[in-house]
Amino acid sequence: MARKQLAPQDWSMAALRAMARGGVAAVSVNALAGELKATRGSFYWHFKDRDALLTAALELWEQQHTAALISELSGIADSRQRLRALFATALGQEEIAGLEPAIVAHAHHPSVAPVLRRVTDQRIAYLTELYTDLGLEPATARQQAVVAYAAYLGWVELRRTACDIVPEVAATGTTATAALEHLLAELDRPGERG
Repeated sequence: MARKQLAPQDWSMAALRAMARGGVAAVSVNALAGELKATRGSFYWHFKDRDALLTAALELWEQQHTAALISELSGIADSRQRLRALFATALGQEEIAGLEPAIVAHAHHPSVAPVLRRVTDQRIAYLTELYTDLGLEPATARQQAVVAYAAYLGWVELRRTACDIVPEVAATGTTATAALEHLLAELDRPGERG
């Protein structure tokens, strides 16, 4: 029986799943080959080495979870609706549970650092733009963007590490829905607090 031909994206997605489970150290060519029912030769057909795979995987994450999302949201004309849609998507069901915190936890790894810095910069800039469009002065919009992004990172970290203690951060459920609506309302009304 012939084996399925794997594309670089198959290896990259497997690397992201491994990273979510166990960090950068979990991205092992042998383990991924086993998961994908492939040979090491298949891996080396697409990648020079493990570091090349890490870079490709992280760039795929950057493209799918930042650039593509920003592009998708550009179709929403109203800035407030765009902001709500952004948070609802970002804080909703995760494609790969625990991936964001796992990446952030390895912020100083040479393969992770440049991509994570670009993603953080793109996300903060986009949030700043949205808050500016809502009428905030640029400096205040930037501050609100940082607060919103910090809330997002905290939310996904709590989901990964303490969802049993803090069920409000779960991806589904009545309690989670109410908590998410509350957070969206708080992040959605910048400058209204006194």
